[in-house]
Amino acid sequence: MRKLTFLTLLTFILTQTMAQDFQLKLWPDGAPNKNTPPGDEQYYEQGGTYRYSNISEAELFVYLPDESVNTGAAVVICPGGGYWVEAIDHEGFQIAEYLKEHGIAAIVLKYRLPYGNSEIPLTDALQAMRYVRSKASEWKIDPGKVGIAGASAGGHLASTAGTHFTMGDPEAADPLMQINSRPDFMLLLYPVISFDEKITHTGSRINLIGQTNDWEVASKFSNELHVSDDTPPTFFVLADDDHGVVPENSIRFYMALKEHNIPAELHIFAKGGHGFGMKKMDLPTEKWPDMFVDWMKTMKFIL
Repeated sequence: MRKLTFLTLLTFILTQTMAQDFQLKLWPDGAPNKNTPPGDEQYYEQGGTYRYSNISEAELFVYLPDESVNTGAAVVICPGGGYWVEAIDHEGFQIAEYLKEHGIAAIVLKYRLPYGNSEIPLTDALQAMRYVRSKASEWKIDPGKVGIAGASAGGHLASTAGTHFTMGDPEAADPLMQINSRPDFMLLLYPVISFDEKITHTGSRINLIGQTNDWEVASKFSNELHVSDDTPPTFFVLADDDHGVVPENSIRFYMALKEHNIPAELHIFAKGGHGFGMKKMDLPTEKWPDMFVDWMKTMKFIL
């Protein structure tokens, strides 16, 4: 791990500022629940990509397409990192830049990490969905075409949002809480899905719910068990040689979707390992962004 020098950090910030439109706090008046990070928030480079750790304040990085190419669709993006850090570059910013170029608004969610409170990430993900819909007119977004994406543990968070959403409370005092938080579709990249110890990513499970072996606790976040008729259509991307999060996570979720007749498209590439995101690897996995856009057209989320 290498902490960024001032010049390196400044260069990266300027690059991202040119790509994104703006950045804002998700909970400007304070979040309804709290976590306890082990230290101050850090932003650093590791292995050629950029990460956040010790996140205690959620933020949104907003990328809006030019009006000439705007499709009206939007995606909230949840980077991975085992619920301990967030790989916000190749699993966040780079995906957002691609979607923006293709007329899809992209909102990278720097969600708060759990650090002892398993409800924290989902609280942020659902609030991000509400917030994006609240800005539909201003950002020129169709509120019926707002999806969620996530990679690895971020895929777990995205699939949790897709199975644990709320439809909005019209009697709520907070206007945002009146808004539906259900994603209209999901993009899941090599996602952690199950907390079944036989196939789960142990680090993500422990970091979210602790060392407990209580299945009543773990099953709440084993998302293949919570698929319903209202779970959104889903696009999966993963690699057969992924030994970090084994493919059975996605396969179980795909099968659960099929039991409820929910549209889904599952791509398991022969090579790619875990964590490829938008990395240039000279492998077929690099094709997934174009394949996702094609799926969006097939599903009529974009024309």
